[in-house]
Amino acid sequence: MKLATPRWWYVRRGAPMPLTRALLRPISWVWGFETARRIAAGRPFDPGVPVICVGNLTVGGSGKTPVVRALAGRLAAGGRGVRILTRGYGGRLKGPVRVDPAHDAADVGDEALMLAHDAAVWVARDRAAGARAAARDGAEVIVMDDGHQNPGVAKALSLVVVDGETRDGEWPFGDGATFPAGPMREPLAAGLARADAVVLLLPADLEAPDPALSAALSPTPVLIARLTPVAPPPAGLQLAFAGIGKPWKMERALKAAGCDLADFAPLPDHARYDERTLRFLAHRAAALGAGLITSEKDWVKLPEPWRQRIAAWPVEVRFEDEAALDRLLAGLATPVTHPVG
Repeated sequence: MKLATPRWWYVRRGAPMPLTRALLRPISWVWGFETARRIAAGRPFDPGVPVICVGNLTVGGSGKTPVVRALAGRLAAGGRGVRILTRGYGGRLKGPVRVDPAHDAADVGDEALMLAHDAAVWVARDRAAGARAAARDGAEVIVMDDGHQNPGVAKALSLVVVDGETRDGEWPFGDGATFPAGPMREPLAAGLARADAVVLLLPADLEAPDPALSAALSPTPVLIARLTPVAPPPAGLQLAFAGIGKPWKMERALKAAGCDLADFAPLPDHARYDERTLRFLAHRAAALGAGLITSEKDWVKLPEPWRQRIAAWPVEVRFEDEAALDRLLAGLATPVTHPVG
């Protein structure tokens, strides 16, 4: 059973669970060393079309997938032939395979299925094979969901998504420790050295980024974007549930959007919903006199009869400086090689 993301990972100072952290620290050193070795030894494959990598530096939810969707939509609106490439986490198909309506989340993963509502999506465990398939499928540009630490594909543009919410003592990089002692996939400086820009993702109700966080990302260029609800939450009392990287952020966002939240059920990222779990949630909601609402990523995994009973709460990414984003996208050409930090 997959465990939920530990919230203590994101505490920067005075961190709880000191014994747990101490016990996990040696494993994190091995993780960091192996990641650096793999990146340095990589021989990236050039698919012949530019690849935009939307990655992150941490384990767990930072908002990559909504950024991928926003970029793909913007490129398509500009007349570019876009294909999205994703690993298809949680799906059984290794690929390369193009997602179609006959698939479900068990086949291709929840994120791929969600993205396929708006764009052509290829799923592949082997990113190079997936990029090759997407190029043969007519891609003029590939937007790759995740893969900043994957050296298998040459990248024309590398964007790192950073969760910009630092309220309640949270810090997106925790105390800087790599997995499993902390949330980092690699040290901050090493990851930023290979990035062309950071997408600093803020919730809709946060006025400005934390100056300390902005300073920590310097001198990498920063694009500020906001995760914004597509529509208000349903009226009336609601029981919400979510199996995303940081489920507590959805709870916070629903309240900020004015949702009358009776209860919130956090579940592990990419959670699968069986009939027993859904009936339990429905009985709990009925006892509270509440409706049911979940994230769009969770909603696409629900059996069709349950989709009629549960509301989805979609969100979208909006960039504050669209001109700066367009300048980055206009510069897409051949893949570039970044020095390993």
